[in-house]
Amino acid sequence: RVELREGVRFHSGAPVRPEDVVATLRAFADPAVGSRHARVVDAIGSAEADGPRAVIIHLSRAHGTLLTDLELPILRADEAASAPRPEGNLDGLGPYAIEGVAHGEIRLSPAKGGVPHEPHRSLVIRTVRDENARALRVHAGRLDVVVNGFSPTLLPALEGARGVTVKSRVGANLTYLVPRVDRGPLARPELRRALSRAVDRDLVARTLLAARAQSAATLMPPGHWAHADIGPRDARDVEPLRALTRDGPIKISLLTSTDRLRGTIARALAQQLREGGVELEVVPLELGTMMARLAAGDFELAMLQMPELTEPNVLRVFLHESSIPPAGANRGRVRDADVDRLLDEGARQTQAGERRETYAALERLMRERAYVIPLWHEDQVVVASARAGTFLPSAEGRWLGLADLP
Repeated sequence: RVELREGVRFHSGAPVRPEDVVATLRAFADPAVGSRHARVVDAIGSAEADGPRAVIIHLSRAHGTLLTDLELPILRADEAASAPRPEGNLDGLGPYAIEGVAHGEIRLSPAKGGVPHEPHRSLVIRTVRDENARALRVHAGRLDVVVNGFSPTLLPALEGARGVTVKSRVGANLTYLVPRVDRGPLARPELRRALSRAVDRDLVARTLLAARAQSAATLMPPGHWAHADIGPRDARDVEPLRALTRDGPIKISLLTSTDRLRGTIARALAQQLREGGVELEVVPLELGTMMARLAAGDFELAMLQMPELTEPNVLRVFLHESSIPPAGANRGRVRDADVDRLLDEGARQTQAGERRETYAALERLMRERAYVIPLWHEDQVVVASARAGTFLPSAEGRWLGLADLP
C-alpha cells in the first residue's frame, strides 16, 4: 500500500490522484504504449486506487526492489497512454515545467507547488558540444553550471578563474570494459582475466583523470550499501597476458566515443596492453553509431559507463540473459545460469543483509569470469559561476539540487 503525498498537483494545477498513478502503471506495462519503463513495472500484477490518497499494488512475483522501482514519472490518467510529446506539453510533476523547446535548448520555469518545492530560478539547459566553447562561456560569465563537461587538463585553469568554482564528489558510477563473450578472442575467460590484470587503473586515475577517480575493484562503488568487500584486486601484472601471446600478438578492436578524454584513455589502455602482446585498435565512434553497433553485437571490446548505480538490480539489465539486445543492455551477450540465478535472487530478496550477500557472490563470480572489466569510479565534477556556486550534483549525477539555488 503506497500513500500519496498530500497537496501534490500537476503543473496544470490538477490534483494528483491515485487513479493517475494506477493509469500510469498500466500504461507503462502496455506493449502498445512501448514504454521504456515496461521492464521496471514487470513484477506488478495489478494496481488499484484505495481511497483519495492511496494505491494498493499487487505483485505477480516476489520483488524486493519495488520501492526504488516506483521512482517513476506520473501522468494524468487521461494522458498516461499518450504518445511521446518532445515539445513537453504533457501535464507533468516536479519542480520545473517545460516552458519551451528549441534546437539544442530546453527552457524550464519554476512550477507552482512543485515537488519537492518550488524553485527560485528558471533554468535554460543548452547543448554546447565543444569543450573549448564551454570554457570560453564560463570565463565570459555566460554559463552557470557544467557537470562533468571538462577534461582534467582544463580544470586547473578554471579553478583559478575569477567568479568560478570547481567542486567534486565521489561518484556512484562505473567506467568499465565490456567484452563480447560469446565469440571472437574474448570468448576465452583466461584472456579476459589477463586483460583485466594488465590494465594499470591507478595510473590512469592519477594522471589522465587528475586523481578525480577511484580504481574499481568491484562493480558497485565503495560506500554503496550493496558494495561487497571481496578483497583487493590483484596487482597489475602483464605476465598472464604475455603467456597467452607467446605464439604471436592478439588483435582486438576497442569501441569508444569521440570524446577527447575517452579517446586519450583508450590509447593509454592500448599502450598498456601492448606490453602484454595485445594489439588494441581504438575505434572512436559517434554515440549513436556506437550504440547501434553494440546492440547489433558488432564489436569485440567497448569502453562504457554505468552512470547511476543506486539499486544493484540495475545489473540485471547489463548481465541477465533475458536482457540481451534488443530486450536490454546485455551487450556482451552473457549467457550464464549462475549469473542469472544470483540476479534473480537479488531481485526477489527483501532484506538488505541477504541481498548484500547475494551481490557479493555475484561480484566474486564477475571477477572470476570477467564478463565485465571494472576500471574506475569517476568523481562528479561541477564547474559553476558564483551565483550557482552552492550547487553540487548527487553521487549518482542527479541535478535536483538546482532547485535549491537561492
